Amino acid sequence: MSSGHRLRDVEQQRPLLDGEEVVESPHSDADQVWFIQDCCGIVCAFITWFLVFFADFVVTFVMLLPSRSFWYAVVNGVLFNSLAVLALASHLRTMLTDPGAVPKGNATKKYMESLQLKPGEVIYKCPKCCSIKPERAHHCSICKRCIRKMDHHCPWVNNCVGEKNQRFFVLFTMYIAMISGHALALCGYQFITCVRVQWRECSDFSPPVTMMLMIFLCMEALLFLTFTAVMFSTQLHSICNDETEIERLKNEKPTWERQTRWAGLRSVFGGQPSLMWISPFAGLKLPTFVRKRTWRGGAEFSV
Repeated sequence: MSSGHRLRDVEQQRPLLDGEEVVESPHSDADQVWFIQDCCGIVCAFITWFLVFFADFVVTFVMLLPSRSFWYAVVNGVLFNSLAVLALASHLRTMLTDPGAVPKGNATKKYMESLQLKPGEVIYKCPKCCSIKPERAHHCSICKRCIRKMDHHCPWVNNCVGEKNQRFFVLFTMYIAMISGHALALCGYQFITCVRVQWRECSDFSPPVTMMLMIFLCMEALLFLTFTAVMFSTQLHSICNDETEIERLKNEKPTWERQTRWAGLRSVFGGQPSLMWISPFAGLKLPTFVRKRTWRGGAEFSV
């Protein structure tokens, strides 16, 4: 490395890696299914899916199927289940999409020379994953990688929210908020209906069981509606202001040129406004799972 270039470790001084220590993979990061093997995150993701299926069960079998109105049951059933599918698809895309991980172990002399740095230019190296950190990248201790434009690590999706998957996280919070609001509205209508008929023929379940399931659903829907609505508005605020949650909490002074609101939205959701903005299936590729070795000896899956 030229003496005119300066390398700063984020936390401690460590030498550059030799070029032969980095294992080159035949597949790029974009061709890999990303999955974080974190017990807490996996449990939280499972709980998320369980609660969505529980809500779907109560809405479908407790409130809609016993309804005397055919079109009321059909319209609300199709709407609720469609939103639930979109929410779970958004959750999967958030969890299994690389959030913008910086390649591990790229702090080599050969790589430094390829950057063609200007004399006196300062670059940063993460001492934990031994990577050259791009601007606005932060290290995640759970993912064990530096993530570009890392917003935060969310255990409910078992992944970081970063440059490449923020869009799916926004859609996930939006659809969860929508089905939560829909479930609350259905619970309110069902409760009024059951009171009017004195809990006779308002459900295929006994009145105590019906009441218990509806109370649990109302508590779940109210909690998730509050949480996801706040997260959704926070994410939109961050996107429009071109500032991640970590940058806001650390009160980092922007060294980058901030994008306008529309430019920020287009960079996250892709292109001009269209129905693709609200579709978690946009750009989806069917993976072919093939085991391969990685730098740490773990298992990843290539597409």
